Amino acid sequence: MVERGLSANTLASYRRDLDRYAASLKTEDLAEVRAADVTGHLATLRDEGLAPASAARAISAVRGLHRFAVREGLVAVDVAAEIRPPAPPKRLPKALDVDQVTRLLAVADDTPLGMRDRALLEFLYGTGARISEAVGAAIDDLDLGGDAAAILHGKGGRTRLVPVGDYAKAALDNYFVRGRPALAANGKGTPAVFLNARGGRLSRQSAWTILHRAAAAAGLPIEGAHAVSPHTLRHSYATHLLDGGADVRVVQELLGHASVTTTQVYTLVTVDRLREVYATAHPRAR
Repeated sequence: MVERGLSANTLASYRRDLDRYAASLKTEDLAEVRAADVTGHLATLRDEGLAPASAARAISAVRGLHRFAVREGLVAVDVAAEIRPPAPPKRLPKALDVDQVTRLLAVADDTPLGMRDRALLEFLYGTGARISEAVGAAIDDLDLGGDAAAILHGKGGRTRLVPVGDYAKAALDNYFVRGRPALAANGKGTPAVFLNARGGRLSRQSAWTILHRAAAAAGLPIEGAHAVSPHTLRHSYATHLLDGGADVRVVQELLGHASVTTTQVYTLVTVDRLREVYATAHPRAR
C-alpha cells in the first residue's frame, strides 16, 4: 500500500491469494519452503480451475512475498524466483461501435439522477477513465473552461491530465448546474464529482449498476461473453481513437498504461476490423 501505491481492491486480492498460499503450506516458516512447494501450489490452482489471469496474479503475489522475505533478510534464498506464472491468453477487449455508444449515452432522463448518469457515462467514454478513477474524481480535478481537462488518479498513485470532449463537458455542466445541487442537498458535503441519492460519493458498485441499467435500456447485451462491463467504455474509447488514426503512444498516455505493451492489444481490435472491411469490400479478398 505504501511503497507501491496499490488500490484497496488489489490489496484485498493479494491478501486472499496469500491466505490461500499459506493454507497450502505445511510449515509457517518461510525458510523451510522449497521451490517444489510453490510449483505444487501453482498446480493446485490449475486443478481447481482458477482462470489463467487469476492464477497468474496469485503466483505474482507469492513471488512478491518471497522476494520481500529475501530483501528483509528473513530467508537466504528466493525459492520462487524461477517460478513463472501461467501466461493468460491474449483476449481482444470488447468494444462498442459508435452507434452503440450513442444509444447507451442517450438513455438517461432529465431528473437529477438521470443527469448524473448521463454525465458519468459521457465522462467515462469522453476521457477513457476507469470506473474507480471516475468515482474518485473531485470537483477540483475538473477544469471545464475553454480547453476542458480532468486530472485522473490512476493505478500505483499515478495521475494524468486528459482532455474532456465537448459532449462530456456539456453533460457535466448540465449536471453541475441542475443535478448535483439537488443531490448534494441530501448529504453532508463532499468534493466528489459524482454523488449518490443520499448526497455521498458514488461507489464503484453503483456506477457499475448505472452502466448495466443504461446498457439494458439501450438494447445492448448485459449477459454472456459480449456483455457490457465497467471497462467497456474505456475499451471503446481506446479502439475508436486508434480507428481514427491516433498514435498508440498517445493512447497509452491517455489511458494511463505504464507500458505500451498493454495498449497494443487495442491495435489487434483495429487490425481485425480492417480485415473485416477488406474481406467485404475487395473484389479478390475471397
